[in-house]
Amino acid sequence: MLIIDCHGHYTTAPSALQGFRDAQLARIKNPSLPAPAEPVIGDDQIRESIDQNQLKLQRLRGADVTIFSPRASAMAHHVGDEEVSIAWTRVCNDLIKRVVDLYPENFVGVCQLPQSPGRPLAHSVAELERCVRDLGFVGLNLNPDPSGGHWTSPPLTDRHWYPIYEKMVELDVPAMIHVSSSCNANFHATGAHYLNADTTAFMQFIEGDLFRDFPNLRFVIPHGGGAVPYHWGRYRGLADMLKRPPLARHVMQNVYFDTCVYHQPGIDLLAKVIDVRNILFGSEMVGAVRGIDPETGHYFDDTKRYIDALAMPAENKRQIFELNARRVFPRLDRILKAQNR
Repeated sequence: MLIIDCHGHYTTAPSALQGFRDAQLARIKNPSLPAPAEPVIGDDQIRESIDQNQLKLQRLRGADVTIFSPRASAMAHHVGDEEVSIAWTRVCNDLIKRVVDLYPENFVGVCQLPQSPGRPLAHSVAELERCVRDLGFVGLNLNPDPSGGHWTSPPLTDRHWYPIYEKMVELDVPAMIHVSSSCNANFHATGAHYLNADTTAFMQFIEGDLFRDFPNLRFVIPHGGGAVPYHWGRYRGLADMLKRPPLARHVMQNVYFDTCVYHQPGIDLLAKVIDVRNILFGSEMVGAVRGIDPETGHYFDDTKRYIDALAMPAENKRQIFELNARRVFPRLDRILKAQNR
């Protein structure tokens, strides 16, 4: 059995990447400055950043493959204009490609998109195509709120998003719903904004008919689905009140949750409420919660041990750890088969 972690970010990238971003931000304040050159990052710098962090933790915690994307909080689509976002996105995605090339058995790529508030999605569609066809990526992160906490974009069921969905279906890739940093002081990025977005996206899917138009579209809602599993009865009841079909037919043939839930009771609830076919193993390490839980003595984001402790058949655990990811990310499955795995 392979252990496939569906949710990893390059949070330990070499400092030259942030140097490029700092130069971008400086130019926003002073447009007379020249556009920054792409960061110069050597292979040894990438290896150092990965070997002592993600790869080390993979080995210690027993994972095999991580679906890897740029740091979500740094996407910051609300910063600068579309030109800034396009340049930042390409640099970040190209760096993920280099990680994958250096560690082809440990990481597979997922891209961010150059989403800018209020702008059409043509550049995002083009970047998705480039990353999947040219870089070999297997999916994308889709930000439902490029405004950074002010929610100025239409709901995910609006036709505004259809160009992305059409390309996703054509390329046969799923999207992880993932917001970025919050510039709204009311919403802490990882403690409120992320979980709010996960929950909001699910409710939008209930209210709309997106999967009637795109029956093969697939989304992963991270962080255990936000509030959804805990309030499963509420969402079933709301679907009924809104005259929507039962959730199993209306939403859950297209939507999956990861296991980035950082305590055993939360994982127990997720596995009890959500069908095992809709759960993908994820840890988000090294990510939002990096410390040691004083109640257990283990790292909060060592989520594999929570799945190991579940009272369920081994075959169900294999679905969570491996088989569901292969089904939701068919391009990943093809990569693994080409590696005889």
